[in-house]
Amino acid sequence: MTDIAASATHTRIRPFNTRDTYPEQNLDNDLCQAVVAGGVVYLRGQIGQDLETRESVGIGDVEAQAEKAMSNIAMLLDEAGSSLADIVKVTVYLTDIRYRETVYRVMGRWLKGVYPVSTGLVVEALARPEWLVEIDATAVVSQASAGETA
Repeated sequence: MTDIAASATHTRIRPFNTRDTYPEQNLDNDLCQAVVAGGVVYLRGQIGQDLETRESVGIGDVEAQAEKAMSNIAMLLDEAGSSLADIVKVTVYLTDIRYRETVYRVMGRWLKGVYPVSTGLVVEALARPEWLVEIDATAVVSQASAGETA
């Protein structure tokens, strides 16, 4: 029974409430930036936002926003005991198809040699009008990553 309880344990990383992140919207949802469950790391979609200050960065600059999103992903995976090398899936949301090459070049630099599966979507808008790209990632906690944090 202990094994079942242990496998049902979830680690929640960087919890927050939407009323703090989106003060201009009438929201009150308890969320977090990452959840580790069963050796899998599920990340919240990352955008051009500083996770410490909640300030948007790279306004009007999709490349800067993609860099910040990937930097956030790397930081969150590290906090979760994983790494970029452990990413198995990414989903990219663009507000304009013309951003695709720029965003994918940024991701390509961060994920060189990783070979995740990828889905790309063009959407009408993201949660804030200044956000041009959102990158969602799922990773595993590999033996190498687990050994680095142990």
